[in-house]
Amino acid sequence: MSDDPFHNDKSGLRSRLLAERRALSPEWRDSAATALAGRALPLVPVDAPVAAYVSVGAEPGTRPLLELLRGRGVRVLLPVLLPDNDLDWALYRGPEHLVAAGRGLLEPDGPRLGPAAVCTAGLVLLPGLAVDRRGLRLGRGGGSYDRVLARLERAGAHPLLATLLYDGELLERVPAEPHDRPVRAVVTPSGVHRLPERHDSPG
Repeated sequence: MSDDPFHNDKSGLRSRLLAERRALSPEWRDSAATALAGRALPLVPVDAPVAAYVSVGAEPGTRPLLELLRGRGVRVLLPVLLPDNDLDWALYRGPEHLVAAGRGLLEPDGPRLGPAAVCTAGLVLLPGLAVDRRGLRLGRGGGSYDRVLARLERAGAHPLLATLLYDGELLERVPAEPHDRPVRAVVTPSGVHRLPERHDSPG
């Protein structure tokens, strides 16, 4: 694999990371999800919603965190995938209010709040396969969260951007493009990794 981040094989890296996740035992993933909930809690704002998501498959688990936040009275916004791959949002009201959606996703069944609802969040959790030391995130490639980040920027909103990962998925470099926007924190089962502000381009 090339050392040049613009020429790295994104699909190859995605395939490797996904295979490594699938190799983890369900018991280990459950334990990691519980640990992630505890680690993420100090990042939660006291006076603003949290934009999160429902983990599926071998993703780092968000279910314990969602329940922990709901139990503490935190408003949690969950994404609803729109036909054009943009994201609408609805409140998390418990696991019994999650319904199956396209691409194997689970979505809240409550009223839609509109794509701009994410701009009210004080913490936005973005799914990803890896993040590098610059804060640049390797996603699944659908582009939905690129739209979310662009919307936040246009609105002048500055929530804390964070990604939940397994230990070992915080890498030195991931393939990046000039428009990529960095996250500022990575949460793993072993701790929170704060990433420095970046003032240069990804390349």
